[in-house]
Amino acid sequence: MKFLRAGIYALIAFAVAAHGGVEDWAKAVLETGAGLLLLVWAARTLLLRGTTLQLPVALPPLILFAVLVFAQWKFHLTVYGYATRVDLQLLLAYLVVIFLAAQAFETTQDWKGFIWFVMSLGFAVSIFGILQHLTFNGKLYWFREMRYGGIPFGPYVNRNHFAGLVELVIPAGLVPLALGRVRRERWPIAGLFTLIPIGALFLSASRGGIVSFLWELALLAMLLLLRRSGAKHAVAGGVILLLALALVSWLGVRQALERFASLQPLEVTHAKRISMARDTRRIFLDYPVAGTGLGTLQSVYPKYETLYDGKIVNHAHNDYLEALAETGLLGGACCAWFLVLLISRGLKRALNPENTFAGALHTAGLIGCLGFLAHSVVDFNLHIPSNVLLFFLLSLLATVEMQRTTAHVPSRNS
Repeated sequence: MKFLRAGIYALIAFAVAAHGGVEDWAKAVLETGAGLLLLVWAARTLLLRGTTLQLPVALPPLILFAVLVFAQWKFHLTVYGYATRVDLQLLLAYLVVIFLAAQAFETTQDWKGFIWFVMSLGFAVSIFGILQHLTFNGKLYWFREMRYGGIPFGPYVNRNHFAGLVELVIPAGLVPLALGRVRRERWPIAGLFTLIPIGALFLSASRGGIVSFLWELALLAMLLLLRRSGAKHAVAGGVILLLALALVSWLGVRQALERFASLQPLEVTHAKRISMARDTRRIFLDYPVAGTGLGTLQSVYPKYETLYDGKIVNHAHNDYLEALAETGLLGGACCAWFLVLLISRGLKRALNPENTFAGALHTAGLIGCLGFLAHSVVDFNLHIPSNVLLFFLLSLLATVEMQRTTAHVPSRNS
């Protein structure tokens, strides 16, 4: 299944590089790529009979959610059919990638490769973000104009979405280090691939991102206590954090600290966030069962807007309220089912008393997902395709039952 793993890696890397995959052309590439991977997998499966299909435990609620969205579009339950159809197509691409990932990543060795890919991607994007920050000329990649403005970091127009990516990436290296599941000869590279994203996160000065990262650290500390891991294993993680703080201080810590006391001109004010939350809640109360239709908030919101500031509101800056407004209680039930499965199955595997490498991978996936979900209370990272893809793959990592590698590979350390 190497071709599937390579294809999934390529889709994620492309989405990140293409400004998070938020533009229509980038979404089209992601949907086409997912479809082609599915066709290749299907052809291979037909040729090689006897292949066993793997159904991830977190996939059924997402399939049910997709059925609901299809019903919104098919039976005209949405206020804007085109917007719902566009989001449905992207949702189906996500489901295809999750399904294919379950077929491609089966053994601990497969997931080990995924973790190294995630760490490498986070390192590369963070290095680019730091270089861009230090030499910024007002353009993305130093040549592309930002027609609608923005506060960029790395390939992302919005620094908060870069923070969303890094929240998912950091635990991939930090957790195995803290649990003592990294070979000594690989400490330097694993530490570097963890250190740079942490430094870039603080340098991006994303308040939601920094708070979510601190939440991840608190979760890691609690899991270490519950697993009764030795204090010596946490030393490596502590060293990485100290080095990250030193790096941020060297790059310019003042900006990150001042960010908590000031707002950029293009950012949403605290009053506007409260207003959007209240207005989105009113939308939900008017469409409580099936919502207004996935992807329709921008079309519906002007009727409910109570604090007009001349800017278009395309997202509620709270993914949970937006999901309720667009899909109602039915969609909310699907999302709640997914979250219950993620947390319950993830905790069960993360708290396994045997301190195995697979347990460290489960813990890394769970902490990354929970940190990302915390940030979604004040932002809309669940509408950034690159971040959503990585989030779903980490949720699969947190809940999947890994097969032991048959090859003679040391299973204790990465």
